[in-house]
Amino acid sequence: MSITSSMYTGASGLRAHSEAMDVVSDNIANVNTIGFKKSRADFADVLGGMVGGSRAGAGSTIASVAQNFTQGALLGTGQVTDLAIRGDGFFVVSGMADGVRGTFYTRDGQFNLDENGFMENAAGLRLQGYPIDANGQVLGTVGDIQIDMNSIPPQATTSVEVVGNLDADQAVSATPFDITDPTGTSDFSTTMTVYDSLGTPRELQFYFKKVQDAPTPQWEVNAVAAASDVDPPPPGDYALLGTGTLDFNTDGSLANNTLTSVNVSWEGAAAATIAIDLGSPTGGGGTGVDGITTYSSPSATTFLSQDGYGSGDLAGLTINDAGLIEGQFTNGQSRALAQIATAKFSNNQGLERRGDGLFAQTRQSGEPAVGAAGSGGRGALVSGSLENSNVDMAEEFVQMIALQRGFQSNSRTISTADEMLAEVVQLKR
Repeated sequence: MSITSSMYTGASGLRAHSEAMDVVSDNIANVNTIGFKKSRADFADVLGGMVGGSRAGAGSTIASVAQNFTQGALLGTGQVTDLAIRGDGFFVVSGMADGVRGTFYTRDGQFNLDENGFMENAAGLRLQGYPIDANGQVLGTVGDIQIDMNSIPPQATTSVEVVGNLDADQAVSATPFDITDPTGTSDFSTTMTVYDSLGTPRELQFYFKKVQDAPTPQWEVNAVAAASDVDPPPPGDYALLGTGTLDFNTDGSLANNTLTSVNVSWEGAAAATIAIDLGSPTGGGGTGVDGITTYSSPSATTFLSQDGYGSGDLAGLTINDAGLIEGQFTNGQSRALAQIATAKFSNNQGLERRGDGLFAQTRQSGEPAVGAAGSGGRGALVSGSLENSNVDMAEEFVQMIALQRGFQSNSRTISTADEMLAEVVQLKR
């Protein structure tokens, strides 16, 4: 090879080191870019002519630029729609990017809700996921995630549950229960809020009166509502909805219950049948101790439950590690709204970088395996966090120094070859 060829060989080294410096500069420039994955310039040698009967090198070139998909540090933000993937996988987004409409993949989890409830990133690409039907079942078709911002309708109460104790030492009174004076003619009472078909809260009261000590304890129970709440309203302040007896065993457990439901016509709303659960009596094969009991301790209510609620507005969202989005409503209810989809590739290195933190599928990357986070090798989601760039500043500066020295060495090769060429020219003189 000639002296001139040596100069071109040095020039190839300068070019390769310049291109490698571009990669390092890009890494450093994106040290704070969310979801950014650093790159590495891979050098390769270039073969030239024959020297002494053997192939000699003709410099170097950048064979490829490979990306490093190692996990970046997670930064807490506290914003629910900020998402990070802990492990392998990508968010799936759809829309227009760089003039091309399609499906793209990203580790940048900075999402927000637009005015129509779609979850989208800063570039307007929409996050993809699975819709959920009214029964809470996840549907299998991936599409744009849209959060239903509407209020949820009310649900009328259809069942209530009461758990408590009636004092076994309570004396039996000869005065019968009187609906005009329920408090004065009963031994214990408890009140719970139920809802009609319009979501209007109503008070349902239970009045208990001991009517027998022997041979086994027996109590009377009366279900009562305000007279103004029912249609037609009865005279007085209270409406008797139902009455029954509670028979107990000698060990205080519930043996039998005859008040299992009541029918009520709420004022201005649909009529309702409300099932009443006061425990599972031993006479019906139950335990007798999971509802109302009569032990020698003060009468008290320990648990009240009912299945109705009023209408509610969306107050907030939660997202779990499987990507399930739940809405929290002002009526205390929560409802699954959608599930975020994530994608996993057999070869992340084969993805095509598209800018804005986006990657596109290629033949080398293989087909994406799309599914719920935390399954099938896909990483779990972390809500309220973002994945920072995986660029290590110290490492990049060390690489920069190495490239600078390589560049200087290649420039010295050119200057030395130039001096040698000058010596050849001097031979003519």
